[in-house]
Amino acid sequence: MGYAVVLGEALVDLLEADLDGELIYRQAIGGAPLNVAVAATRLGGDVRYVGTLSDDVLGDRLAAFLREAGVGLSGVKRVPVPTTLAVTTFVGAEPTFTFYGEPPSYALLEAGDLDRDGLRNAEVIYAGSICLLREPFRTAARAAWAAAGPIKVFDPNVRPTLLPDAKAVQNLRELVEEFFATADLVKLSSADAAVLYEGSEPPAAAERIRELGAKAVVVTCGSRGAYVATGDGAEMLPAPSVAAIDATGAGDSVMGALVRRLLAEGVPADLAGWRRNVRFALAVAGLVCERQGGATAMPTNEELVARWGALA
Repeated sequence: MGYAVVLGEALVDLLEADLDGELIYRQAIGGAPLNVAVAATRLGGDVRYVGTLSDDVLGDRLAAFLREAGVGLSGVKRVPVPTTLAVTTFVGAEPTFTFYGEPPSYALLEAGDLDRDGLRNAEVIYAGSICLLREPFRTAARAAWAAAGPIKVFDPNVRPTLLPDAKAVQNLRELVEEFFATADLVKLSSADAAVLYEGSEPPAAAERIRELGAKAVVVTCGSRGAYVATGDGAEMLPAPSVAAIDATGAGDSVMGALVRRLLAEGVPADLAGWRRNVRFALAVAGLVCERQGGATAMPTNEELVARWGALA
């Protein structure tokens, strides 16, 4: 089994919480790509994180967390700017993010920082998320994505607070569609689909993304489950019933679980194979939603078995 390279942001979330009637913010490790890297690693995958971390105390904590989780850090570049903060507020279990820090500590990776041999030899490459909105990371991600050989997985991870107007949405759509066109898997949320494609429901958005060239599309739909579309069909798969307390990182756990399956088994040959993988990923996400969310909520295989029994 080979390794996965995950490119993208790592930052610190300040999560809105209630403490004895007082509104506080709880500090947590965050960033969608970091969550993906940790999720796939805890499920038994060999994952190498590629990105920039601040050289401040919060950057040290991010590096220590990744190291302790077993994620490879040879592709990390330390940078002399403060760690970006994502202030996270909730309506129910669903988070909304507002970002603070300029320049963003997570977006300073340059194409020249990449290990080109390491990228070519990877089994899977993940790209996406808010790091693509900024240079020089966008150029670095394009260079990494061009590596021949690895399975390519992409998640736009749309954050509306970073898209101030219709022009910004159009620019993001054009950017992510560039990656969609050559992806083996695109994973996005139904909310992402609605922003990118003017309120489109998952089937219409998935069909458009597949028409661009993506081989498979998975659209997560919260408690409703996930819609999966491939070359030989499409299907809505239900989510397991859970008592959700925090959905932070749930979508990232789906991607992490799918990366883990791609590392173990390669790209599924048909819809049935994708169905099996997505059901596994939804079980992972269900367990994440029953915990305080984010990277620390990502489960191990043993925890999955303890919660759901043996998973196919």
